[in-house]
Amino acid sequence: MSQKPDYPAVPIFGLPFSKMNMAETVEYLARAVEARRPTQVITGNPIMVMAALERPDYYRVMEQAELIVPDGAGIVWASRFAGNPVPERVAGFDLLHELMREGERRRWSAYLLGARQEVVEEVARRLQERYPLVRIAGWRNGYFGPEDDAGVVAAIREAAPDLLFVARDALTTQEPWIARYKHELGVPVMMGVGGSFDVIAGRTKRAPVFFQKLGLEWLYRLLRQPSRAGRMAALPRFVLKVLRAGRKLGERPASVRETEMKKI
Repeated sequence: MSQKPDYPAVPIFGLPFSKMNMAETVEYLARAVEARRPTQVITGNPIMVMAALERPDYYRVMEQAELIVPDGAGIVWASRFAGNPVPERVAGFDLLHELMREGERRRWSAYLLGARQEVVEEVARRLQERYPLVRIAGWRNGYFGPEDDAGVVAAIREAAPDLLFVARDALTTQEPWIARYKHELGVPVMMGVGGSFDVIAGRTKRAPVFFQKLGLEWLYRLLRQPSRAGRMAALPRFVLKVLRAGRKLGERPASVRETEMKKI
């Protein structure tokens, strides 16, 4: 079991979702950079929570992260249902840009890992143009396997960035990868950003503000990419699970507790 988080949080199935707003989140992470304290940031959503409930190994990845922010609108709803609402949704795409803005003021550096080579190169170019006072310490595509991990980690360590943004698959090669190597990487702030690189590079579009305000970005993505239907099926299952949990919504799932007991 992870230690109690050092930030105000609401537990959803035992996972501590931050109750800090965007500004407080950025300040929290700025302190992590100043202290050079390895901090894995997970931008949590219902799909990730459902994966965690079905996979104890993924649950531990989320539980042991130093910070989980409420990215998905479903998480915001669940916190309200629990009677302990988060103040606002802290979307990963927006948090990336807020950290880059803070990096402008504090002269931070950033490393970009993930997506296709031409995409990550375009992201590096656009971010450097938009935030000229942030040093882009390096970038690499996300197409590598376990046999390449040591070299990737060594390259990031050598670059010594303040921020590491990882755009890979959240359920397999993003959050688990960061969790596995976060202490070796030696980066203060490490955050999975999913498809954000494709949006920054102009390869895909973010949902219009109308959808964002209504918490329907997931619907916009589904309409544009019907192939996501399988993954999106986790959303109604999440809602049902929250409703059924009732007052026990904050408790860690029995499957995780049983797995831990077997290891003792």
